[in-house]
Amino acid sequence: MAKICLSLTAKTIARNLEILEKYRKYADMVELRVDCLAPNERLYIRRFPEQANIPVILAIRRDTDGGFFTSGESARINLMAKGLAYADTDKRRNFAYLEIDKDLSVPSLEEAARTFGTRIIRSYYNIQGSEAALADRIHSIRHSEDEIVKVEINATSITDVLDLLRAGKECGNQEKILIAKGHYGMCSRILAKQFGSFLSYASALAEPDALVSPGVMDIEELSTLYRFRGINNATRFFGITGHPLTTKDHLNFYNTLFRLEDMNALYVPFPADSLSACLELARELHVEGLSVGVPYRQAVVPLLDSQSAEVKSIGACNNLLRRPQGWVGNNTEARSFSDSLLYFTGKSHLRRQRVTVIGNGGSAKAVIFELHRLGAKVLVLNRAVYKARDLAAPYKFAWGGLDSQGIAMMSKYRDIIIQATHTEANGNNADSLPAGLEMYRFRGREEVMDLTYRPEMTAFLKQAAEAGCRVQNGYDMLIRLGKYQYAQFTGKEFPEHLLAKVQYGT
Repeated sequence: MAKICLSLTAKTIARNLEILEKYRKYADMVELRVDCLAPNERLYIRRFPEQANIPVILAIRRDTDGGFFTSGESARINLMAKGLAYADTDKRRNFAYLEIDKDLSVPSLEEAARTFGTRIIRSYYNIQGSEAALADRIHSIRHSEDEIVKVEINATSITDVLDLLRAGKECGNQEKILIAKGHYGMCSRILAKQFGSFLSYASALAEPDALVSPGVMDIEELSTLYRFRGINNATRFFGITGHPLTTKDHLNFYNTLFRLEDMNALYVPFPADSLSACLELARELHVEGLSVGVPYRQAVVPLLDSQSAEVKSIGACNNLLRRPQGWVGNNTEARSFSDSLLYFTGKSHLRRQRVTVIGNGGSAKAVIFELHRLGAKVLVLNRAVYKARDLAAPYKFAWGGLDSQGIAMMSKYRDIIIQATHTEANGNNADSLPAGLEMYRFRGREEVMDLTYRPEMTAFLKQAAEAGCRVQNGYDMLIRLGKYQYAQFTGKEFPEHLLAKVQYGT
């Protein structure tokens, strides 16, 4: 089982001990980042293992490796020696591990460490990204067989993370620590065991003196939300991909649900700049299912090995299942939308209803597909008129731009108005109206739905409500989507009795 290491980066020994006590129950060991200590505090590191009463890694990272130590190699070696000095026969009072860079050779220091049971972590940092022959690099770092290899790369793409996973597998029998830093590398920290990593570093991100950078995991979140210590060979993996992944709501929803059900399953973030590389990474990690976020719901379709009838008709996919024949694509967004809309309007169909849809992309495709199935007459509007035309054409719906002419057309299609543009995907601000809609004047009799669920009242819904319209945001649709995807992933009905405990945003 991989271990959780709390990285302590405060300026004083006392403050680091205070943080450790607060988060001790989540940590298996700690890393004392001596380079983060104030210069005068560095003189007192020798007693820290005894004070901490937990296995401690002594680490002094150079500025060239992303650390804060700038005083030169001689001073750094002297500090390492100070940390190992006067070793105690009781190993618990000594540093359990000493991190030494691959290019640093100090035989006397290394021998002293081994004599008193301090294990050496031989480290290599590549802040530029991945590199060719990474497995060869891992094999070559150790100076002796008893050392633990640490390789940390700055993942500039999801492909770098895939390269690290594959290199780790090639070095399967070697004791090592593998880290993909950055937003793309979050899965390498959560799934450290699957990467073959001895431990996963985490920080106490709620503390003001914690080092915060993209991809760094909070120790409490890693331990409780992702149930890190419970990950084993029987754990089932699911996840979400998109670019960027801007919310943790889906992660909280599914992981809380799995915990409440005592299900050995995990829902993991896979932010990805390359969809094909992400699917390959998920396959090699034995991920059973993926939620597909913006902007990939249409781009994923050509990569599917098979697809549901809805995906074939809509041309967009938000849910993947991995089967022996490959990735199977489904669309649960369409059903989630129509169920939510019918519940909101109190209708069983939309015949004789005239509806305006604002938006484009996978969500808008699912919305328009369902409106056609339910018998509505529809106007599709978009800033890019050709996109509105392409969405409307298969159903012979009306279409136009978000200009004076398009807004004028809304007078014939305003029983229901649906805003289907994802703000995070299109650079829009939910606190302002989509460009062009400021020209529309609500009568107060329209029923208005916005697929956005945060904020609860977008500027679009607020203007409609002030005019007397009935309004609904996308939260109800989101909950339905969560239920349907849960059923797709697990093959079980959603546990309704747990809904109040797992709602999004809680």
